[in-house]
Amino acid sequence: MNDELPVEITQTGERIQKILSHLGIGSRRDIERWIADGRVKVNGTVATLGQRLEGNETITVDDRVVSIKELAPLRRVIIYNKPEGEVCTRSDPEGRPTVFERLPRLKTGRWINIGRLDINTSGLLLFTTDGELANRLMHPSYQMDREYAVRVRGEVTEEMMETLKAGVMLEDGLAKFSDIQAAPEGDGLNRWYHCVVMEGRNREVRRLWESQGLVVSRLKRVRFGPVFLTASLSVGRWREMDQRELDILSAEVGLESVALPELSVKVKDRIKRMQRKMVKPVKAAKNSVKRSKVTTVAERPMPTKKPKR
Repeated sequence: MNDELPVEITQTGERIQKILSHLGIGSRRDIERWIADGRVKVNGTVATLGQRLEGNETITVDDRVVSIKELAPLRRVIIYNKPEGEVCTRSDPEGRPTVFERLPRLKTGRWINIGRLDINTSGLLLFTTDGELANRLMHPSYQMDREYAVRVRGEVTEEMMETLKAGVMLEDGLAKFSDIQAAPEGDGLNRWYHCVVMEGRNREVRRLWESQGLVVSRLKRVRFGPVFLTASLSVGRWREMDQRELDILSAEVGLESVALPELSVKVKDRIKRMQRKMVKPVKAAKNSVKRSKVTTVAERPMPTKKPKR
């Protein structure tokens, strides 16, 4: 089966995992794992990690031919408001709904999720067609902070909050919040907080609160780096970033701007029809924390030095 997925090789000797990630086949981390497992071949021979290509080779992934042709690099990003009950996999053996079922179809490549949320967590998820962008946004060296709104059941003391910011030893290592703020609304033993983590470890936010003998009754991601989840995007809906937003996000991880492709009127109409046919959005909880941010992607002070890749 031949799936021709075009990509531009701007110079000879490009590393194979970078080429395939630019195709949108997967994130660089995924592709490195596929190479290690022997799933990627170059001219019929199993590829090696870091192998450099000249641009005239035949590449196969799981015996599917990937054709390398000249085409401007494609970078699109979707902002999705994930409801509870969806899993972040392309298919689920238990038949549960997945986040990918709601996304628009692509002619080439595929949507790559930038991080994950567990089935009981709602809120902001990002998807992109650019594997290099996905890799950088998820890599710890770029320090993309994640902010969550969390409803905690139990008495939260100042001592607990200081402990959570200082660091708690979990089963997979030291973890902490870089910031915790109590929401101005609400009181008693069932209160909302905003907390920030600098990495995306499995169930890290829940485990941190549970380490203090507390129960997380609701968890929602409201920010990823410069990208905010706003009230204009209902639960279960998505929208695509515009050029300005995409440029801000790319600059955060040291990538040059890439122009969005021009969509025909027919394609725009098809996207609108798809969004209208989507399942009716889930109502937000009455006690959910209200955000004051009005911009979806905000410019932030840039670090003085970006990590070299």
